Amino acid sequence: MDADSTVAADDIVEAPSGNALAVVAGAVEIEIEVQGLDEERLVRTLHATPGVRAHRLTRALDRIFGKRVIVIGGGAQVAQVALGAVSEADRHNLRGERISVDTIALVGEKEIAAAVRAVADLPRARLLVLAGSIMGGDISVAARELREQGIPVICLNMVGSITDVADLVVSDPVQAGTMAVMAVADTATFDLARQRGRRY
Repeated sequence: MDADSTVAADDIVEAPSGNALAVVAGAVEIEIEVQGLDEERLVRTLHATPGVRAHRLTRALDRIFGKRVIVIGGGAQVAQVALGAVSEADRHNLRGERISVDTIALVGEKEIAAAVRAVADLPRARLLVLAGSIMGGDISVAARELREQGIPVICLNMVGSITDVADLVVSDPVQAGTMAVMAVADTATFDLARQRGRRY
């Protein structure tokens, strides 16, 4: 395997108990993404590990789903951002890129702030779009934390302090989705760093 290859495995680990019910109740499914390991050796190691009942190798997810644009917020606005993002991703994916768009419609400051913080833990997440009509408080704090971890944030023009935190503020949700994908695409000439702090 070459140094940048990736292997993912889903493992079922059973609880250390002879009770069949406990085994079912204590089963855990784990997804692992690794790079630069010998695939055959990894399979042998998993197979020989006590408690591992099954494993399955999959193709590297970055080669299938690629970079991820995450859209969080109110359902109507999220749908419009997704429309622009998916349409633009299609253009770049036809040129050989892999860009996917993930959405979740949420309401409530606590729920949205938690989702924003969780973006940092999502594999291959490259950019967050916040779509709604009012966001601030802990959502703005979470967005600032996410930016400090290197994930840029685009938001719709809305009420609240989020517009002071985001890298870019866009009024049209379809345009926001389009610009989000352009910002992460290698086949686009759009440079988010040069647009930082602007409002459209």
